[in-house]
Parts: sequence; structure tokens; C-alpha cells
Amino acid sequence: MVEAAPSALVQEVLAALGPHGALAQADPTFVEREVQLRLAQAMALAVDERASLVAEAGTGVGKTFAYLVPLLLAQRRALVSTATKSLQDQLFLRDLPRLREALRVPLRIALLKGRSSYLCLHRLKLAREGATLPDRFAMRALAKIEQWAPSTRSGDLAEIDGLDDRSPVIPIVTSTRDNCLGQDCPNWRDCFVVKARREAMAADLVVVNHHLFFADLALRDSGVAELLPTVDAVVFDEAHQLVEIGLQFLGNTLSTAQVLDFNRDMLAVGLAQARGLVPWPDLAGALDRAARELRLACAGHLTELRGVVKLRWDERAASADFAAALSALAAAASAAHAGVKIVEATAADFTRLAERALRLAKLCSDFSQAAADDRVRWIDIGPRDARLVESPLDIRALFAAQRAAAPRAWIFTSATLGSDDALSWFSTAAALEDARKLRVGSPFDYAAHARTWVPPRFPKPNEAGHPQAVGELAARLAMRLGGRTFVLTTTLRVLPLIAQAITDTSAQAGQPLHVLVQGSHPKRSLLQRFLDTPGSVLVGSQSFWEGIDVRGSALQCVLIDKLPFPPPNDPLVQARARQLERQGRDPFNDYYLSEAAISLKQGAGRLIRSETDLGLLVITDVRLRQMPYGRRLRQALPDMGALDTEADALAWLDHLGAATSNHRN
Repeated sequence: MVEAAPSALVQEVLAALGPHGALAQADPTFVEREVQLRLAQAMALAVDERASLVAEAGTGVGKTFAYLVPLLLAQRRALVSTATKSLQDQLFLRDLPRLREALRVPLRIALLKGRSSYLCLHRLKLAREGATLPDRFAMRALAKIEQWAPSTRSGDLAEIDGLDDRSPVIPIVTSTRDNCLGQDCPNWRDCFVVKARREAMAADLVVVNHHLFFADLALRDSGVAELLPTVDAVVFDEAHQLVEIGLQFLGNTLSTAQVLDFNRDMLAVGLAQARGLVPWPDLAGALDRAARELRLACAGHLTELRGVVKLRWDERAASADFAAALSALAAAASAAHAGVKIVEATAADFTRLAERALRLAKLCSDFSQAAADDRVRWIDIGPRDARLVESPLDIRALFAAQRAAAPRAWIFTSATLGSDDALSWFSTAAALEDARKLRVGSPFDYAAHARTWVPPRFPKPNEAGHPQAVGELAARLAMRLGGRTFVLTTTLRVLPLIAQAITDTSAQAGQPLHVLVQGSHPKRSLLQRFLDTPGSVLVGSQSFWEGIDVRGSALQCVLIDKLPFPPPNDPLVQARARQLERQGRDPFNDYYLSEAAISLKQGAGRLIRSETDLGLLVITDVRLRQMPYGRRLRQALPDMGALDTEADALAWLDHLGAATSNHRN
């Protein structure tokens, strides 16, 4: 049988990525990679044939160019979705312009984010007139936004240097689906959200993010639902996050923050446009009390909270306090709805407020009823918020429906999609068993450049002394390197314990380290401090396990405190385990181990980020040595050499220090 010749698109893609191709001519540092060519060829075939492809590509393969080059050369309409807004910006501001110029393709590109990324001119005006800000930092942030607003073309708040994405001002000056006035808004003609959507609909390639993609499919609010039917190819980068993000938008959520946001808007608009016609302070007071009572009923005995705690629904929902608080909130929302309806005809803002109040009352009613059998509920408690959440157990039906809707290419890629050639971990969860599969390994020489060490004698993860021992060991390793160390934890609870142990141990040794802890500063600022401050150790939890790219000698040791199994008391985890048991499957082998392997692979991936990086990966969990499943988890890691003792580990760090010093000289 004669093998078919490669299609014209495949030939163009391989030529562009080859040693004498367009990219090599545009960039003298560009290097042809066999693994990148294999990946790009599969991507081009999927685009050509409108097929579905699940592709795992190890660190350093160059998967971004492997999918962007086929999309640009095919010159068909395409949608690219990434995991975060920062990755969106990287694609739109750096990668796509560079490739478009090198390939000489006159395609129009556009960036589309969610509403919360764009300044709302109408709400900025309301904020000027009567916003109640919590502190002077919020007042400075609002002043900075006001100063920037007249000069911006896109309205994207990411343009503002130093604006903390956790700032309480952002919800005040941006719109939501609930409070947007639509065409009734006095600033409709100048609306940045409308402008971004208009540009996206006119573009050939649009960059979105996973949150926006799912939010739009669920709510039809951002323009993606109108855009999707017009494209020939959809690419999901960092696809390993798709399932969890999708679940957030396919369920229902009632939060006390949502109630307080509505309350703030109702009071501001009511006093500004209908003062004296409705008892606004009384309505607002009732809502405020109801929201606070609901949070107290959800929190129960919990007092000081660090981060978000997830509680089983039956831990709180059966109590009389919870039922009474939910009923009081429903009554307060209904009263607010009745009050707003009295003056609805006077301003467009009141129509939206009436809809929001009705939505809150309905959510209260829904959460007071029993959940459907195929859905799970839980309660998230944070330092200032409580969220009632209901979610389906998977997103299979959504993806199956989307893929069946029209023939187009569906491409899913990431560095971590499974531990077998079928990429079952991701493919099964996303109903992609029938898709084409490809795994290409990293081109990095892990065996020569990195080592793994699992201490043979160490406190077990469930023992009280484990965090202290982790911090003391991290200090000894980091002192040998002069910092340059990440400590990644599986829970927020141990962050201060480990950080304090590092500080104390290094101080006692006369080599004080600069310890940076997640939560003390915004993530981007924390990472910059790590890079700028000699002798630094960064201690972080989930948000630092992926999406962090520190190259060169700035990071040469990554310590993981324990195996990242899903928390067994997590309601969603428990519901999935029960579902597997009903199917006659083993939750530990089919779920817990698979999830741990993927997370471990992500965390370990922070260490080696380029061909010349050197490093040591330490995992302070003796189960990796002692338990039968340890071998399966070790196989998820890159093929690094293994060390036996702490002396071996310190000797390897000495070698790294010497190699780095020689390289600098």
C-alpha cells in the first residue's frame, strides 16, 4: 500500500519549523526540534481533516509554536483557549505577532477576556459619585484607574502597572452579566467589552481563556457562543485544567459576596436615582444581615481561616441555623425585588437590579431543595465569603455535544494529560476516547542535568512533626545553594509552619535566608521578589505548582512536601469516588493515584525549564519508597537520576553551584 503524500499544509508547517525555514530565518536562536515537528505535523493533520486530537508534549517541546504555525498557515478561522489571562497576553502580545511577521501571513488576531478584565465606564462614574472603599489602598487603586481611563484604547485593566488583581476596587469598576445595562447604558457606544467582542467577531484568530469559554457556553454572556460556530479549529492549551474549570460554570453558586455586591449596587443606585421613594437603607440592612448570618451558619465552629475550606453539604445544610439563614436571605432578596420594582420605570439600572434580586431569591429556593442524583453540593468558606456550590460530576456531555454540533478541528494539548499512551486521565473525563492521541517527550536531558531524592527516613506526612522537618531540610538544602529554592506544599495550612522552620534553621546556622510565602504579596510580585532577592526561598501551595517558568540558575532546587493525592474529605472527590464504586471500579487506582501522578508531574515540571537548566527535586514523602504504588508515581516523573542520602543530595547541590559558577566565569 502506497503511503499518501503529506498534505500541502503539513509540508508548509514542516518547512516553516525546519532548519532553514521562516522561523529560523527570522530568529537566529531558533533550533529545529524533532519532537516539535512530530507534534506540529499531528496538529496540521487535525486542522486539515477537522479531526479531534489529544496531544501531550513534555517541557521544552515548543507546543505553542507547534499549534500556532498550522493555524496561521491554514488561514482558517480559529479559536485558541489558554488556562490563564497571563498566558493569553503572552500569546497575543508576543507569540502571535512574532509568528505572523515571520510567516508573512496577513491574519487579523484578537484578544477576548471576561467582563471582569475590562473597565466599565458607567460603573467608574458610579464609583466616583458614591463608592464606599474599604481602605486607603483601594482609594489609591481607584485614583490610578481614573488617571489611566482616558488614555486606554482596550480598557483592559492588565495595562495598569501595579494594580493588584485581588483589589476590591476591580468589582466596583467592572461589570457582570447581572449588572450590565446593555444597550440601555449611557456609555454603550464606548463600551470596552462591546468593542472587544466586535474585534473578535471580525478577527481570523481569537485568543480566549478556559474560564471565558465555559462561562459563555453556560451563560452566553461573552460572545464566544456566537464566535464558536464560525471557526474551523479550536485549540485548548494547558488542557489539563479544562475539566475542573468547566465544572465551575456548569453548576449553580450562591455566595455571600454576590449578595453584598448586589446590596452595594442597589443602595448606591437607589440613593442616587430614587432617594426617598423606597426605604433603601432598610432593604440593604436586611440583606446585609441575612448574608452575614448565612456565612456564620456555614462557618459553624470555624474561626480563623487561611484560604478556602471546603465542607460537605450535610455538615451544615441539615442544621436549623442554616435553614433559617437561607430562608431569611430569600425573604430579604424578595423584599429588595419588590422595592426595586416600585421604581423600575425610572432608570435602566433598576431593571437589572430587579433581575438580580429575583435570581438571588431563586438560588435560595433551589438550594433549600434536595440536589439531583447526578450532582454534588458543597460549601466553600473563606475569610470573608461563603459559597454554596452545586456541580455536575463531569463535563462529558458538554464536550460530546460541542464536538457533534459541527465538523471542526478540536485540539487539546498540555505537558500533563495522562500516564498511558491513551492519555486516559484526560480523554475519559472529556469524552475524547475516540480522538487521535499523541505523546511526545521532552527534549531535555534530565538524566544528565537533574537528580531526584526521596529521604529514606523522614516523618510521615500525617505526623505532627512533618512540616517542621520539611522546613529544616529545605533550609539545609537552600543554604547550600544560597537560596534558589521552591518549597511546594499540598495544603495552605502548613505554609507558615514550614516558612518559620526555614527562617529559624537558617538563622541558627548563621546563614539567614529570605523566605517568601504565598499570600504575603500578589503572585507576580512574589515571583519577582524571588528573582530579585539573593538567598530567597519561596514557599507556595497550589498556585505555584504550575504556570511558573523560572529558567537558569535562579531556581535549582524544588522540594515537594508530600504526594499530592486529592483530599479525601473534599465533597467533589468523595462524590467521584462513590460514582466509580457504583461502576465497579477501584477509586484509589482509577482516581486518587491518577490525580496524584498528574499533580506530581506538574510540580516537578517547575525544576527544568530549558536545555541548560540543572537541578534537584526532593520529595519528602516516604510512601514514595515504601508503598507499592510508589513505583507508579515515580514513573510519572522525568527520568532523573536517583540519590540515596542527604550527603548525596548536598554533594549534587555543590556540583550545581560549581557548574553555575564556571558557566558565569
